[in-house]
Amino acid sequence: MKLVAIQTNAGADWPGNQATLERLLGQLPPERPLLVQLPENAVVFGSKASALSCAEPLGDGPIQAQMAAWASRLGIWLVVGAMPTRIINSEKLHSSCLVYNDKGELVGHYHKLHLFDVEVADGHGRYQESSTYQAGDGLTVIDSPFGRLGLSICYDLRFPELYRALRDQGADILLVPSAFTRVTGQAHWMPLLQARAIENQCYVLAAAQVGDHGNGRETWGHSVIITPWGEIQACLPKGEGLVAADVNSTRLAAIRRQMPVAQHARMKAVWRENE
Repeated sequence: MKLVAIQTNAGADWPGNQATLERLLGQLPPERPLLVQLPENAVVFGSKASALSCAEPLGDGPIQAQMAAWASRLGIWLVVGAMPTRIINSEKLHSSCLVYNDKGELVGHYHKLHLFDVEVADGHGRYQESSTYQAGDGLTVIDSPFGRLGLSICYDLRFPELYRALRDQGADILLVPSAFTRVTGQAHWMPLLQARAIENQCYVLAAAQVGDHGNGRETWGHSVIITPWGEIQACLPKGEGLVAADVNSTRLAAIRRQMPVAQHARMKAVWRENE
């Protein structure tokens, strides 16, 4: 079983991004089953207007139909890192991670919990996701041939309690599709990903955006696959492309057996005692 992270330099134009994804999906390794993750904003990466123009109701629309068709035609599990989906009776959108099985069926989704409303010392400066998006309010863990998949998106990475909750729900692989800025990525991307892998004893699959996207937005790249021991199995620092690595469920089980941190964790008991 193999994991793949695809790295793109997406823009505000879906047809252009679609052509890039078609080209990169044509470079997939032949092994099956195969779990392929696209980065955050793989569908559209631009202004609020461009997000609204590509937003679709969850489970319906030509963009989602294209994702389902790719998954079915290529015989892969496909993770759409994040795309805009519409909310009934709301002007705002969800940033949604969608998971398709190798038959092209939508088997799970997750709406981004933590919105990126921060100031960064780069050409863009102020980021305000909440002006376009509404935060989600639930966790998602999905059964798959690769193990149980725990879903998250980009800025979620800075909130370790989310990943502990995913592990508590049985996650074996943590999915972190992202568009980290160059400034924050250079400082924190790899340490945070390795920490989430080590502390939760999970594989981490993190597909990323890379390069200059216009309007001062520049992303860090470094799409990566990390073992439950925190080792970097594969990484693509720059440029569009993909990285691939195997999933070793036997080693995952051994790491958890030899150092059973999930069983040793006592904070919940301490909180109950102090209530």
